[in-house]
Parts: sequence; C-alpha cells; structure tokens
Amino acid sequence: MYTNILVPVDGSPTSNLGLDEAVKLAKLTGARLRLIHVVDELIYAAGMDSLGAMTADLIAQLQKGGEQILKRCQARVEASGVPVDTVLSDSFAGRVCDLVVAEATKWHADLIVLGTHGRRGVGRVFMGSDAEQIVRLAPTPVLLVRATDVPPLATPSPATQTR
Repeated sequence: MYTNILVPVDGSPTSNLGLDEAVKLAKLTGARLRLIHVVDELIYAAGMDSLGAMTADLIAQLQKGGEQILKRCQARVEASGVPVDTVLSDSFAGRVCDLVVAEATKWHADLIVLGTHGRRGVGRVFMGSDAEQIVRLAPTPVLLVRATDVPPLATPSPATQTR
C-alpha cells in the first residue's frame, strides 16, 4: 500500500483538490505526504536580461510566495493529522515536470497525486501540460484529480459512433 505520497502544489483550487485527495488516501493507508512546490522562474526571467535587478527581486518574491503556499498547504495537512513535510524547488534546475519526477525518485514515492486542469486542444498546446509529462516520466503511479470546472469529454451519440 502507499507509504510515501508526493503532492505537487501551487496554491490553485485545482492543486488543492489534488491535495485533498492525497490527504484522504494518506488517512486510509497510513501514508505520509511530501508537498513540493516548484518556483517556475524561467517563465518570468526569460527575456528580462535588461531588467537584471528587477529579475532578482521578482525571483525572490516568487520564492517567498512558494514558501507561503507550502506553509498553507502543510498546515492544512497537519490539521487532518497526516504526517507531512515540504520541498521548495526552482525551475532553473530543470522543467517543472522533471523536478517533480526527480523528487518522487529521490524520496521513493509510492504515488504522485496532483490536480490537473484537464486542458485539451489549443489550451493544452499553449499552456503545456506538466501533468501529462509527469504521467509519462514518473517512476511510480500518478493519480490525476481533475478540476471541477472542466466539463467531461462528450460521449458520442450512437448515431455518430463508427464501427
């Protein structure tokens, strides 16, 4: 059964859904959680060479924000009685998905639980999908918790199904 559950968090409602599901699983299995937040500095730092000092200030603010997200999520988990620890990482060391997978490997996670927006089509192309890459690269099972504001895929009517 699960003993180590890794949960990437970013403070979004979708991320919180994943965290809630991980807490439920941890309570059922007696697992501990590790929360990871990756400060995605590359998005903000790219193209800001001429703003050097501003970039450093922005990165410091992003890291501080990441610490606050981890503290809020950790308090939420601790209130449920589940053992938890946290890891803050930054994307200068690699892509978000690679850092999550590396942490899962290093910590010997039995499961990764994360919220996903479930973007499809153009939205997924433009936004990318760390969740998809984590599923592809993870050394362990991944549980994706879908956002509640994303409509399910339409089921084709019998008239449109091909045989």
